[in-house]
Amino acid sequence: MTSEPNRESSDEAFRRIREMDASVNEQLQAWAEASRNRRPDFSAAIDRLVERLREHGAGEAAPKVGEQMPPFYLPDEDGRLVSLEQLTSKGPVAVTFHRGHWCPYCRININALARAHERISAKGGQIVAIVPDMQKFAAEMKSKSSVPFSILTDMDNGYALSLNLAIWIGAEMQKMMAERQNNLADYQGNSSWMLPIPATFVVGEDGAVKARFIDPDFRKRMEIEDLMAAMHS
Repeated sequence: MTSEPNRESSDEAFRRIREMDASVNEQLQAWAEASRNRRPDFSAAIDRLVERLREHGAGEAAPKVGEQMPPFYLPDEDGRLVSLEQLTSKGPVAVTFHRGHWCPYCRININALARAHERISAKGGQIVAIVPDMQKFAAEMKSKSSVPFSILTDMDNGYALSLNLAIWIGAEMQKMMAERQNNLADYQGNSSWMLPIPATFVVGEDGAVKARFIDPDFRKRMEIEDLMAAMHS
């Protein structure tokens, strides 16, 4: 019998896509396609979740361009409190929300932000990431992706809720994630099964939102070039 050629593993596909010379959304699309080929049932469930969120206008009520970004005090991966006021006193900042260290789309996005950090900081800009994961998982995410900026923990999605960004993932997605051993209770320390809609807010030194990107489809994120342009507009 002739053996089938070895198929690319999930880890191999992730590493290949993460290192692609492409925009962040091109990388995310490549991962989405690879995931759909491996688990069409899971991808279809994501499509249904996104459709439900869009029907209900999820994320639309978050702070808009020109509005003041609500303040925060959140612990970083080392337990030190970081405030929005402290960040904006040093220059414009991209406040980026991510679903968690376990999410490959978020890891691809974080990797792209880490690569762009030097260019952004050279022009006086900053990045901060926010996840609902407990501190040890935020520290793991920072270490594994060699992230040069702070990753803050938003316990119980409190800040995301205040921005109208937190959503319940739904019974279907909860069941499928639990079957894949992605138990959010283990990562977040609560059993709410809530996640933030991944979003980016570019906040100026005056605390006002200069640009935002919010999409209930977590497979899409703000492009790095758009983020940089907004910082210096």
